[in-house]
Amino acid sequence: MSESTPDLLMREHRENRQRCEQWRAQGVLIMDVERTVIGAEVQFEPGARIWPNVVLLGQTTVGARSEVRPGCWLEDTAVANDVLIKPNCVCEQAQIGPKCQVGPMAHLRPGAVLKTGSKVGNFVEMKKAVLGEGAKANHLTYLGNATVGAKANIGAGTITCNYDGHGKHATAIGDGAFIGSNSSLVAPVSIGAGAIVGAGSTVSRDVPEDALAVERAEERILAGYAPKLHRRNQQRAERAKRGSDS
Repeated sequence: MSESTPDLLMREHRENRQRCEQWRAQGVLIMDVERTVIGAEVQFEPGARIWPNVVLLGQTTVGARSEVRPGCWLEDTAVANDVLIKPNCVCEQAQIGPKCQVGPMAHLRPGAVLKTGSKVGNFVEMKKAVLGEGAKANHLTYLGNATVGAKANIGAGTITCNYDGHGKHATAIGDGAFIGSNSSLVAPVSIGAGAIVGAGSTVSRDVPEDALAVERAEERILAGYAPKLHRRNQQRAERAKRGSDS
């Protein structure tokens, strides 16, 4: 007779607790064995620190002195030494190099690679993308089918527009490049080493090394126009309300 669901869950809970205790005995600091899930194939180096409500599955490895904070889900992910993964991150088939920081609330999808000392911040998503040594994407960014050079800076709100409705295309960002906030890089496109992309730009042509790329519509300022716009919008709302009441 096969095990009932409650019996199976009890056995899995017991085996998970045993794994946690075994890793504790080998120098891994697991803060709460009752609220940590560790798969049978997961591996640690001594000195790793795992906080509560963390799930580690598949071929995941966690290096020495690396810390995985609460609410994280790691599956088939390699975490090197001295890494900090902040709360509520999801990492799937990713590679995180030494001295990197991830999160909080970052999503590393399959093919995401962080090289030594790079940093991914809150609400950043990566897929099939490489972040070079010391490079930063601190917040609100999507990097897909992209390579980012060493010490490049990716500003908030930047996206690599990698999908045209039929296929995926690559973006290359050179060493030391600076991508301003709210920029869209339309692949296939290359940003040269040391280049700057001005905030708010949509870039669809290659940018040479050390060049400045700025693409913005001309700003128009109409003095005294705001009260007129408010009156027009109010009148429109009143007409719509009368129509809905009739």
